[in-house]
Amino acid sequence: MSERVILVDENDHALGEAGKLEAHRQGVLHRAFSTFVFDARGRLLLQRRAMTKYHSGGLWTNTCCGHPRPGEGLMEAANRRLMEEMGIECSLKKAFSFIYRAELDNGLVENEFDHVLIGQCDDYPRLNPDEADAWASVELDWLSRNIRINPDSFTYWLRVCADQVVRHLAAGSGSRHAIGASQYA
Repeated sequence: MSERVILVDENDHALGEAGKLEAHRQGVLHRAFSTFVFDARGRLLLQRRAMTKYHSGGLWTNTCCGHPRPGEGLMEAANRRLMEEMGIECSLKKAFSFIYRAELDNGLVENEFDHVLIGQCDDYPRLNPDEADAWASVELDWLSRNIRINPDSFTYWLRVCADQVVRHLAAGSGSRHAIGASQYA
């Protein structure tokens, strides 16, 4: 059976469900999440998507992304995908949500109500090679600069929400580098 996603309206109210590939072919709005996991020094854990992914293969992105399954809670889904993709566990908190739409490779469309989740973890990732083929821990300044210089190396959703993450962190902690365990654990 194929993976299912939750179809939603612009207020994130569930409208039904569809196959994940079908939703991306039709470009219908569906629920998603993007996790941003930082280490104790404030560096963001990035992954490079495996070349075999059905879209955006070989591009650098945030720690983990995915879709809650019908009947699955947002945090439950995010923690499931963190373990499946990166082999790590951490406590997550919701930061903000936004809607984005992007035409991707292979004729697919991302049209997502994306919940951005933030956590802190110092564990060494154990990558699932079907999901990611490399990882890096980077400073947010480095990420912002490199997204401007070489945007085609990064996923669309990371490019559109990285600055929002920086603003969220700055507003909540007074410093975009202050990601303490007490704030996000």
